[in-house]
This record gives sequence, C-alpha cells and structure tokens, in this order.
Amino acid sequence: MRRALLLAKRGKNRTFPNPMVGSVVVKDGRIVGEGFHEYFGGPHAEINALNEAKDKSKGATLYVTLEPCNHWGKTPPCTNTIIKAGISRVVAAMKDPDPRTAGKGFKKLENRGIRVTSGILGKNAAQLNAAYINAMKQRNSHVIAKVAMSLDGKIATKTGDSKWISSPASRAFVHHLRSRVDGILVGINTVIRDNPELTSHGRGKNPVRIIIDPTLKIPLPSRVLDNRAPSIIFYSKSMYPGKEEILKNKGILLARVLILNGEINFKLIIKKLKKMAIYRVLIEGGGETLATALNAGVVDEAFFFIAPILTGGRQAITPFEGPGIAKISDSLRLKSWRVKKMGKDLLIRGKLK
Repeated sequence: MRRALLLAKRGKNRTFPNPMVGSVVVKDGRIVGEGFHEYFGGPHAEINALNEAKDKSKGATLYVTLEPCNHWGKTPPCTNTIIKAGISRVVAAMKDPDPRTAGKGFKKLENRGIRVTSGILGKNAAQLNAAYINAMKQRNSHVIAKVAMSLDGKIATKTGDSKWISSPASRAFVHHLRSRVDGILVGINTVIRDNPELTSHGRGKNPVRIIIDPTLKIPLPSRVLDNRAPSIIFYSKSMYPGKEEILKNKGILLARVLILNGEINFKLIIKKLKKMAIYRVLIEGGGETLATALNAGVVDEAFFFIAPILTGGRQAITPFEGPGIAKISDSLRLKSWRVKKMGKDLLIRGKLK
C-alpha cells in the first residue's frame, strides 16, 4: 500500500478534480503490475496496473489507494475490469466519498466472490486527496466572474493588449484564488490573444483549465495544452479534420455542447462540470464569454480589479460584450458588495445571487 501511495503522488497537478490514485498487483508475493491515475480523463490506476500485469492478474491481489469506481464517467467502471481480470482479493486504503461509488464498488466486488479489505493506511490516502474529499463534501456549484479593468471600463486596448492592467498585488491574489477553485474557464479568443497558462503559479494546486472553443480552432502550441494541469475543451463541431484525435492524444478531454442561437449553452456546461466534480469555477474572460455566462444566470459572485489607468477607444474591449441591455432598470446588481485596496488597484467584490 505504501508503494501504491507513492505511485499515486505521480499524478499531482494532473488529475484534479479527480483523486490521485495508485495501484499495485501482487501475485505469489511479487509485484506483477503497477500503475497510477496519470491525468484527468485518462485510465484509472487499477486499469493501468492490470494492463501491466496482463494474464498474471488471475488469482492475484490488487492493492489500491481508493475504492474502485462503480459508475460510468469519463471511463468505464473499474469494478468490471477487476472482475474480468480474475482478481481474487482487493485491498483498499479508503472508501470513495463520491456518492456514485461510496461503498458500492466494494459491494459489487464482494458479490462476485472477491475478498475486500479496506482501511489500510486510510489516513495517508485521505491526506493525499484532501482537496478531492472537500470537493465531494461541497457538491454545489459556485461560479465566480473575475475582471481586471481600467478605470474607464476596458479589459484590453483597441489592439487587444491587456498586459498588465492590474497590479502585481492583484495578480498575486488571483493566483491564490485560482488555487482555491476547481477550474478556470476562458473563451478561445482569450487563449489566442493572450496565450495564458491559467495556473496558480506555485501558490497551490493547479485547477482544471476549461476552454470554450466551438470549432476547435485552438492553436496546438497553446500553453493551456501543456502538461502542467488538466485541460477540458467544450466544443460543438471541429472544423479541422484530425484535430480531435490530436488533442485526445495530448491528454486533453473533449466535451461536446450545443450552440443555441449562436451562443454556447452555459447552463449545460456548468451541469457537465458538476458531474465531473468541478464545482468551483472561476471565469476569467474574455468579454463575450463573461457576457454569455451572466446572461445565462450561472454567475454567483464577481471580482472586479479596477486599475487607476485610462485607455479609451471605441474598439477597446469591455468586460461584458454581447448585445447588452436596453434599460438601466434591467441591470444586474451586485449584492453584499465590498471594496478593498489591492496594491495600486481597487477590488470590488460582490454577489449576483
């Protein structure tokens, strides 16, 4: 089990919001296969270990740091594969807190004649996946809109330049905020224009990077496609033959979502993210993406970082693009808002729900 825990740590920053899991297959006192959950959306630890063990899995003992899943998600249930492989005993560190499994995996294995032992180094496993366990306890979506803007309400100049509107103090706060959410969401135009990393810059865990890219036009060298954190792309239809396969081979999770009246279905995206245990989402732009999220009514809270600069320009980008409203009386209003000085900037934070 200690070996399995060491293996699990290899998935750090690549599996969240899924847990880090390690697995070892032992037969006749010898390790015949081992594996770990390598990246979000990829094969689970048990599958990788069984694939390495191959025929030696029959009659062997499977050690795993978390109860094997018993539901269909991004991959098939691990319990089915364990049964098919002929494993005779499963030793687990802890029960999975995800209610879709939560004891059901153990029960299914036992019903098929497989001996199950749990609680071995359970505290170690729980400590390893504290963020995952906390996310399972929350279970409710919370969406934050973050905006860095000039005093005259621009998030970029007429040429698209936006580095850096906010102060170093504000950017440090945002990196800390990123480490506290499960996912960061941006539109494809932000990726193309700014080529952001969307990481916490060493201030904690890196959240899942979520990109809305209806036609899969994302450039392959984009930083959001590197291996520093998991990435999900929501798209409608690829306009580039073979690009889906290329992105999947890079470990990117692709999720289809319909375009309604020319706009992405934000409510469906948040619903899909919730099913993936991505509950806390930080939307960082750009203007069209933020406007669509607001119009869909999915934003719970907003952070406005206002810099004491003036950019002007009719073509300069504003925080919330889209068609806008016709009457001031129809405006969305911040509730329970407060103001804080953040370096040279002002941070206005308030609730929309």
